[in-house]
Amino acid sequence: MTLSNELKQTVKKLRLSGILATLPERMAYAKQQHLTYAEFLELVMQDEVDRRLHNQVDNQMKKAGINPFETLERYDFDAPVQVDREMIKGLFGLNFIEEKDNVMLCGPVGVGKTYLANALAHAAVRRGKKVLMVRAEKLFKRLQQSRADYSYEKALLGFITPDMLIIDDFGLKALNEQQSTDFYEIVVERYGRASTVITSNRDTDEWLELFHDPILANSALDRLVHNAYRVVIEGESYRKIKSRKKLI
Repeated sequence: MTLSNELKQTVKKLRLSGILATLPERMAYAKQQHLTYAEFLELVMQDEVDRRLHNQVDNQMKKAGINPFETLERYDFDAPVQVDREMIKGLFGLNFIEEKDNVMLCGPVGVGKTYLANALAHAAVRRGKKVLMVRAEKLFKRLQQSRADYSYEKALLGFITPDMLIIDDFGLKALNEQQSTDFYEIVVERYGRASTVITSNRDTDEWLELFHDPILANSALDRLVHNAYRVVIEGESYRKIKSRKKLI
């Protein structure tokens, strides 16, 4: 069905232009199904609600730094890696966020730690949670830069307030004195208030030696690892496995 220019302009003025793409189809469906005016209006308005929710989730994904294609549904549970698959599936119930517990994803390069962390973030955003995913190096760089323009408190708050903060690739190199203090501040402020997910090529037992100050290290790690879900992934690189499958 053809839409009049007057109707198009009215819809745009009401900031409902998103319905224009499906309105002809909905009009044809309403005529075929003999819908009442109220039923037709409800159908069209629900389309707009669904569209806005979809856009809202997309925007949150981008703001949180999440890859929209790395989801639990796409994860290859048949990949030849050693991991507690039942624990993985259990984590996607997201109860750990409600309980303010943490998750440590440890294992060698390429086994899927970042993928799983991203998938958890994806699930949390769809559940309406505030999420931020950031590489450790970028986190420390952001806080360092914030000191130069006197926005440190605001930058620090940005890492403290999300329901779930994912710090990716933690422990690639030792932390200097300032980075150790920054990490400590984030962990202490989030402890018991929000969930932190960390991916690392090092096991949690090796994290102590990364810190400049052993006292700060013990204090931070005690809070971080206490009651945390520790997921160890071992085996062949998950990225290499996916690449080979694409070539077959």
